[in-house]
Amino acid sequence: MQLLNTLYVTTPETYLRLDNDTLRVEVDREIRLRVPLHHLSAVVCFGHINLSAPLMHRLAESGIALVLLDDNGRFKARLEGAVSGNVLLRQAQFQRIGDPSFTLDMARVCVAGKIKNTRQVLLRGAREAKLEEDAKTLTRLADDLAASLRALPLVANLDSLRGVEGEAARQYFSGLNLLVRADQRKAFNMDGRTRRPPRDRFNAMLSFLYAMWMNDCRSALESVGLDPQVGFLHALRPGRAALALDLMEEFRPWADRLALTLINRGQLKPDDFVMREGGGVSLEPDARKAVVVAYQERKKDEINHPLLAQSVPLGLVPMVQARLMARAVRDDGAPYVPFVAK
Repeated sequence: MQLLNTLYVTTPETYLRLDNDTLRVEVDREIRLRVPLHHLSAVVCFGHINLSAPLMHRLAESGIALVLLDDNGRFKARLEGAVSGNVLLRQAQFQRIGDPSFTLDMARVCVAGKIKNTRQVLLRGAREAKLEEDAKTLTRLADDLAASLRALPLVANLDSLRGVEGEAARQYFSGLNLLVRADQRKAFNMDGRTRRPPRDRFNAMLSFLYAMWMNDCRSALESVGLDPQVGFLHALRPGRAALALDLMEEFRPWADRLALTLINRGQLKPDDFVMREGGGVSLEPDARKAVVVAYQERKKDEINHPLLAQSVPLGLVPMVQARLMARAVRDDGAPYVPFVAK
């Protein structure tokens, strides 16, 4: 597998053009970058970015996804060429969604992967905590998540499962403030998860990082031939990439860990955010660039994949997991195993 690049464009009023076999990036009519198209898997544009029609045609012809997001990372549109997925795999996927038992089992393991990874975040924070009181609180919350994991085999339907997942998420987010460096806690305080729009700096970072993970998970599913719209945990709605959201659940804690790293190392500061009228918060353009660079670097980290028993770059793990999902859809004897960090 090849770890192709995703080009993230964050500077407002940037113009993207086709230049022979390269994508040309212009800002204020100055050429800032040229990228060979064969190096790209996707182009992701945040906010008001201009694109030429010839470039859009070429991206579609080359199988390079064009994704349009707003300033906060909320999905707006996606342009791609003809679908080349495996029609037999998609047929099996559509049949599986009609099987309540399979749907519940798939949703259950997606939630289990998420809770296990969020629990690891809290346990790591407890080990590294400077104050004994913080360590005790984080350990207690990790124990609560362990109880949620024990409850998963007993749930009888999707509504109950979503209830367990929601309560586990509430407990987890209640402890994230304790993982922020003490002198930054006031500026980056988070009162639970908020979105559309994010209501604080921490949530603004999470929404931005989740949007990038979401795009990578969707691309991974499409590359193996699955329909990203047809999921198991997330309810099916027009325009919603339900299966991509299912797959992304196990990767959300990786976004959380990166956000904490950027705060605790001082790479993002309180004045890197815009406090908008109405209570919404977003990243300044330069801060968005810093997050994108950190995300791209983090994707290069070598991670030991327990099922493969080998090391792979973190950026390729969604592809590995998408293939495991495809195998689970095709084969009754191959249950899906989520990626769980150690």
